[in-house]
Amino acid sequence: MSSLEISSSSFNQETKLPLSPPLVEDSAFEPPGKDINEVEEESKDIIKFTSEQLSVDEVSQLVISPFCGAISLFVGTTRNNFEGKKVISLEYEAYLPMAENEVRKICSDIRQKWPVKHVAVFHRLGLVPVSEASIIIAVSSAHRTASLEAVSYAIDTLKAKVPIWKKLYFNVRSIPDTLTGGGSAISCPYDVLHQN
Repeated sequence: MSSLEISSSSFNQETKLPLSPPLVEDSAFEPPGKDINEVEEESKDIIKFTSEQLSVDEVSQLVISPFCGAISLFVGTTRNNFEGKKVISLEYEAYLPMAENEVRKICSDIRQKWPVKHVAVFHRLGLVPVSEASIIIAVSSAHRTASLEAVSYAIDTLKAKVPIWKKLYFNVRSIPDTLTGGGSAISCPYDVLHQN
């Protein structure tokens, strides 16, 4: 059973939830000094290119805000096939100064188009095995429409403009030698291979 599934056997029909949390002795509860609406929170853009494995939890935590009721995510993973050939892994390379600058521009464009709070764009570099995340984009906003549209815009624009390249590593038996010259990898620009 996945952690998102809830089994009816997990709940006892006679269990009643308390109307207020139980009191803990020796705990001092002090209300915050300021109302949450009085505290100004800086908007942030978090951009990271890394060879480390990406974590959906880590990226989504970075965009949480008490001012937001929505966090939208896009997680791009390595699939096991491409045009009928068996993919073993992908390898990403980027021209980092330009890639980071282009992602900053995407974040700025998003802020011009939608009322969002935080934007995080994490992209993996190096080898990315099948089923692992190669990109995670997270956007928080007060309402879902803004963050959903912003995430879609972010991935589409990133694929079209950011200088990231990927090599696909195939199972050699699934590719005719005429395509690989006898090798097992094909290299193409990121935006060409990602168009659906």
